Amino acid sequence: MVLAAAGARIVLAGITPGDYPRGGKVHLRVWLAERLADELGAANISGAALVRWYAKLLGAHIGAGAELHSLPPVTGHLHLGKGSAVGTEVDLTGHWIDGATLHLGAIRVGKNARIGARSTLAPGCRIGAGAEIAPGSAVFGRVPPGALWSGAPARPTGGSPSAWHRQPAPTRPLWRAGYAGSSLVIAALPILAIAAGAAAVSPALRHSGSWSELAVAALSWLPAATVVGVLTPRRARPRADPPGRAVGRRRPPSRRQRAGVGRVDDDPAARRGPHLAVPDLLQRPHSAWLRALGARIGADVEASTVLLIPKLSWVNDGAFLADDTLLGGYELGGGWLRTERVKVGKHAFLGNSGMTAPGRRIRRDSLVAVLSAAPTTRAKAGVSWLGSPPEPLRRTTVDADSARTFAPPRRLKVARALVEFARIVPVVLGMALYAVAALTLLALADRSWWLALLLGGLVLMTVGMVAAGVTSIAKWVLVGRLKATEHPLWSSFVWRNELADTFVEVMAAPWFARATVGTPALNWWQRTMGARIGRGVWCDTYWLPEADLVTLRDGATVNRGCVVQTHLFHDRVLSMDHVTLGAGATLGPNGVVLPAAVIGRHATVGPASLVMRGEQVPERSRWIGNPIGPWHGIPDAVVSAAAPEAADETEPTA
Repeated sequence: MVLAAAGARIVLAGITPGDYPRGGKVHLRVWLAERLADELGAANISGAALVRWYAKLLGAHIGAGAELHSLPPVTGHLHLGKGSAVGTEVDLTGHWIDGATLHLGAIRVGKNARIGARSTLAPGCRIGAGAEIAPGSAVFGRVPPGALWSGAPARPTGGSPSAWHRQPAPTRPLWRAGYAGSSLVIAALPILAIAAGAAAVSPALRHSGSWSELAVAALSWLPAATVVGVLTPRRARPRADPPGRAVGRRRPPSRRQRAGVGRVDDDPAARRGPHLAVPDLLQRPHSAWLRALGARIGADVEASTVLLIPKLSWVNDGAFLADDTLLGGYELGGGWLRTERVKVGKHAFLGNSGMTAPGRRIRRDSLVAVLSAAPTTRAKAGVSWLGSPPEPLRRTTVDADSARTFAPPRRLKVARALVEFARIVPVVLGMALYAVAALTLLALADRSWWLALLLGGLVLMTVGMVAAGVTSIAKWVLVGRLKATEHPLWSSFVWRNELADTFVEVMAAPWFARATVGTPALNWWQRTMGARIGRGVWCDTYWLPEADLVTLRDGATVNRGCVVQTHLFHDRVLSMDHVTLGAGATLGPNGVVLPAAVIGRHATVGPASLVMRGEQVPERSRWIGNPIGPWHGIPDAVVSAAAPEAADETEPTA
C-alpha cells in the first residue's frame, strides 16, 4: 500500500480535475497509477481500517468517524465528511472516458451522508450532509442535504433517509486495531496455501543436483502440490468479514453491529462487503460448503460467483444465481452495520450483478434481471423485475425440455461432474507458469542478480504471452467458433464453455489480461479469442464472454467494470447473440449491454447503464439509465474540486 500510494502520488503530481484528451498525457498517467496500484497488490487490501489509511496516503480527506468500505481513487480526489459512510463496491474512481474525452473530477460526501453498496459516484458529484444514496444508484451533480435519492441515474424518492443508525455507536480503538491486525492475517491466507503445497512436495525436491533436475521434479509434483494448496483453507476472493457486537431486534434478525473492519478488493470492480465468494473451481460442490457455513441452500441450486452472508441467506430449490450476484450484504451508518436475512424462492432467477437488499426476498418463479435490484417484500410470486429502482418486466418463458433444465437424469449429472473436474487442468497449468517463472528467475540470479534484474521483465512478459496463447488455444479446442444460438444448461456445450472461461480466469487474467487493460496488447489477444476489434479501441475490461459475438469498431470505448453480455441464462437456457459497438461509440463504466444490442457510431451510453436485449442506440446520441433512456437534465460536466461548499459540512434542516 505504501509503495502503491507513493508511486501514484509521484505519477499523478500536479493533475487536477478537468476534461482531458483520451490517450493524452494525463489519461496515460492515470492509467499507469491504477496499473501500479493493481500490480503492487494495493487492491487486495483486506481491512476497512487499512483502506482509510490507504486513502489518506493517496491524498484523500477522511473525516473523523467516516467509514470507507470501498477502494479510494488513486488520484486522491475524495473528501469524506465527518461520520459519513460509504458501503461496499461503491465506484469512487472519479473518472471515465466519453468518446475522445477523459472526465476527471473530485467526489465529496458530506457529514453523516450514507452511500449504499454498488453505487457509482460520477466525477464532480457532491453528496449533501445527512443525505442517503440507495444501493445500486448512479449519482451525477449535487444531492441536497438530508435527501434520499435512488436509481440509475439517481433521483429524489420523496422519502426521508432511514433513522436506524441515529443512536451513537460506541468507539473502541483497541477493537479497531485488532480488526486491522486480523485482516492482515486473513490477507496472508493465500501464502499459507502456497506454503502447504510447497511443504507437501519439498521432500521430493530436496535432493535435486541441478536446476534442470529441480525443474523436472517440481513440474512432475506440481499437480499434487496444487491439490494440497486448493484444499488448504484460504480466501477464495477478498471479501469483508466485519466483526462487532450484534444487537438482535426481531426474527428474521435485523442486526446492528459496530462498523468494524472488512476486506475489500477492486473487482467492478471494488468493492466488497461481508460476503463469501464461491471459488471458480468449486462452482458445483460449493452448496455443501455453504450449508456447512450456515446457509440454507436447497436442491439443484445453480450459483456462480454469488456474494452472501451464509448464516442470513436462504436459497430455495432450483434457484439460479448468476455471476456477481449480491444477496443481502449490509448497510452502514453512524458507526453501525446493519444486516437482515434474505430469501430466494423456488426456481427464482437473479441475473448478473443483480442484488437483493437486506431483509428482501425474491418470490417463487420470479426473475430479477441483469444489473437490477430486487423489489420490496410486497412483490408477488412469478413476476419479473428490471432496473434500479425495479419495475415490472414482461417475460417470455422459454419452452425447453425439463430433463435438460430443471430435472436432469443421473447420466447428465455424472457427465457434467467429469467436465467440471477438468477445471483442475487450467489451475495446474497456471501454477506451472508460476513455477517456471520462479525457477527461471532463480537460475538467472544464481549466475548474477544483475542478470536476473535485467531479464526479469522479459521473463514475466514471455510467461504472460504463453498464458494468453494457451487460453486462446483452449477456447478454440473446447468450443470452436461461437454463433448466435441456444443451449440448455445440461448440455455439453455449456459445460465446455464454462471450462474455457476457467482458462481465462486462472491463466490469462492474472498473467496477461489484467495488466494490459486499455492497451493494444489486450485488443490483440481478444482478436485471437475471436472478437472483432478495430483500430484505436480502448477496452478497459478483459471480460468479453463469447468473444466471437463481440464487435468493437474503430475508436470504440469500453470503460472499466463493463460487461459486454453476449448471453442470457433465463429458464436455464443459454441464449447467445451478437453485441456491436459502432465506430467511436462509448459504453460508460459499470455498464452492461445485453445480446443483440447495437450502440451506434459516436453514441454514448453513460455510467451504470443497462442496454436491453435487441436495443438499437441511434448514432451520435446520448443515453443513460437502468434501463437506458435519453440523457437529458443530468449534469455531465466535471465540477472543480476547489471551493468546497459549506452545506456539505452542516446538518440538514428539517
